[in-house]
Amino acid sequence: MPLPPPSRIPALVLVPWLLAAASCAGHADEPVATPEAAEPKLERVVMLMRHGVRPPTKAPVSPKGTHDQPWPEWSTDYGELTAHGYRAVALLGHWDRRRWIEEGLLPEEGCPWSADIEIAASAKSRAQDTARAMAEGLFPACSIEIAFPANAEADIEFHPLDSGAARMDPQQAMAQAREMLPPGGEAALVAENAPLFGLLERALGCCSPTFCEAGPRPASKQCGLDALPAKFEQGGGGRPKVGALLGTASTISQTFLLEYLEGFPMEQVAWGRLSRDEIGELLEFHRIKFRFEGRAPYVAAHAASPLAARMLASLRDGARLTLLTGHDTNIADLGGLLDLHWQVPGYPEDDPPPGGALGFALFQAPDGERLVRAFYRSQTMDQVRELQPLGDDNPPYFEYLPIPGCDAPCRLPDFEALVESKLVAPGA
Repeated sequence: MPLPPPSRIPALVLVPWLLAAASCAGHADEPVATPEAAEPKLERVVMLMRHGVRPPTKAPVSPKGTHDQPWPEWSTDYGELTAHGYRAVALLGHWDRRRWIEEGLLPEEGCPWSADIEIAASAKSRAQDTARAMAEGLFPACSIEIAFPANAEADIEFHPLDSGAARMDPQQAMAQAREMLPPGGEAALVAENAPLFGLLERALGCCSPTFCEAGPRPASKQCGLDALPAKFEQGGGGRPKVGALLGTASTISQTFLLEYLEGFPMEQVAWGRLSRDEIGELLEFHRIKFRFEGRAPYVAAHAASPLAARMLASLRDGARLTLLTGHDTNIADLGGLLDLHWQVPGYPEDDPPPGGALGFALFQAPDGERLVRAFYRSQTMDQVRELQPLGDDNPPYFEYLPIPGCDAPCRLPDFEALVESKLVAPGA
């Protein structure tokens, strides 16, 4: 049974950015059935979303001597959701609202029944504030409960490795990550990306001789980022890490992206040395990081199982809309677990932008069969930077994704069997 294509959403004008949303007063009746009775009906949606725009999580962004100018100042504390990021997420929530109303998932007026909506976040405040922004966009003027762990130790779903809820054999995890390297290992991976390192060093004004003289190994003839070690390292919870060189490159490229998304003047974004498209090119380092740290099957199974199990349970018999707000690591792990792939315009393949979401939609066909589709939804860079209203003439990226191992149409029992075959028991 074929499934419907993504809906076209009417153009929306937000003044200043949410006031045109439908008011929510009292409870609405159950959503009416979709007009096309012969088409599958949308029953539930479960989404795992990355938090919105934030500053760097800590200082310094890169080691002393790798940049010739001070990093820009942010108005928000390290790692916290910015006011700009909040507004961008709320705009996205408003677009989601119109989409799910048109597909019959949510009521057009009024506030949803508490059983019809579930929103939960990680223990990180930026994820919780993102959940609040989404709730504001989805249900303006409604009181929506947001659940989150009391502390990091209790965050067994979004941070199972850090909380100790999942345990990996570090040697097995590292072995699988290294199997993904090209012939020649880390050195070959670095060589493959030499042009990107050159672009990154140009933006940084890298590097000072003092940095290389103090480096952990003898520097090359020309002082550069390659003074940092490229060898993969063991991280917390047994997760393999890409090492100082590639890890630093990923952090820097992500920081340049966040400066752009936050709306910094272009002379302050990467100190005026990069265009938007060049920032997109450098995000390849972010993709590399998550490929080797989260997409090895053994790692993905342990890191993603708690959230995957929760999402499967919600899809089976949960709220009409379940929204989980977490981190790019969560999305990368889940993508690795199910071998899902996407590409938001302007970003590398499989890179999870701020505010992006990986989700699953459950449909009921006219014959009663229940079918599952995976999707990815995200704003583009400029939609976030400029706080562009989203509508029919300016939609965010939304794409249904193939689910390897569950050919379309993917029946719910087949999807359940696929996910359950990959899950790892808690503590295993």
